[in-house]
Amino acid sequence: MTRLRFEVLARDDRTAARRGRVTLPRGTVDTPAFMPVGTAGSVKAMTPEELAGMNTQILLANTYHLYLRPGHELIGRLGGLNRFMHWDGPILTDSGGFQAFSLGDLSDVTDAGVVFKSHLDGTKHTFTPEKVVEIQVALGSDIAMVLDDCVSYPADEQRVVESVRRTTAWAARCLKARGERRIALFAIAQGGTLARLRLESAATLTGLPFDGFAIGGLSVGEPKPEMWAMTEVTVPLLPEEKPRYLMGVGTPVDLLEGIERGIDMFDCVLPSRTARNGLLFTSRGKLVIKHARYQRDDRPLDESCSCYTCRNYSRAYLRHLYQAREILASRLNTWHNLHFYQHLMARARQAIVFGRFVEFKRDFCETFHAGLQ
Repeated sequence: MTRLRFEVLARDDRTAARRGRVTLPRGTVDTPAFMPVGTAGSVKAMTPEELAGMNTQILLANTYHLYLRPGHELIGRLGGLNRFMHWDGPILTDSGGFQAFSLGDLSDVTDAGVVFKSHLDGTKHTFTPEKVVEIQVALGSDIAMVLDDCVSYPADEQRVVESVRRTTAWAARCLKARGERRIALFAIAQGGTLARLRLESAATLTGLPFDGFAIGGLSVGEPKPEMWAMTEVTVPLLPEEKPRYLMGVGTPVDLLEGIERGIDMFDCVLPSRTARNGLLFTSRGKLVIKHARYQRDDRPLDESCSCYTCRNYSRAYLRHLYQAREILASRLNTWHNLHFYQHLMARARQAIVFGRFVEFKRDFCETFHAGLQ
């Protein structure tokens, strides 16, 4: 029974960047890959057909939110999340660990699991490693994530030690609960910003038969240099023959920094969330569409972009939509940002194959930071 197959197709000679392919029952994912976030079974403002049209290969959905509403049992009875949301490709679901962490006073973490109060109605629920596997199986996920114990930044060293120990124990319980089911399972390395604990977490987890490995607990407020330092500490311990996933990252430049360090998979709400708030990513940096300078600007958002938005609409029109609070503003802005991210990944993959990733990253960053004209 093949849950997941990963192959490295090309490597960059000067960095740890690699071009790969993940094969899953519902399709293949070319890596490095960016996963748009469909928190409640929907990438906000976009249809599945539109996502597929911009070469999105895999989506991320949120276990915590789907468990609370409409419920994993209902989704399972209706044929699973793919049928429920009309998406034919692979889906990765997170475990709810990060959401429990972000609830703060509404959650309580023990060795048994996470007890939390719903942000919707205050009802009490419990996530155990076994429960989150059960939920993700019912959803029909292609890739499930283990329950992990994420800590804030900064964190007391003893709290991070506890997090690593608990995350390892929970990961083993998730593996046992998964059993022989045909669902890939990724472990999550923790350790805060303490290198020795990152090493310990990665070394222990990689001794277990997971299908892939993620780096968690980063992009939670720590300075960027610390985030990349912890990534560099962790990646060399992760198996070459399995995909590596950096959770919750990030900006276009962050993606290239992660690729350079050997990361294969990314997710982040940033491109869709900022789009709804009027912040667009272009090849020459960030564009805030509400600014008055765009009121009469007949140019597209990005003259080098081939997305639907840039082919058909001007900055002036997009500013008008945003100022008028039209729903179409969110749709067109999100379309552009997600297309920009997917096109960036495709270009990065091509650069690795042709041995030009270093030059590609340098040129992209120089232009991106040059600023808009």
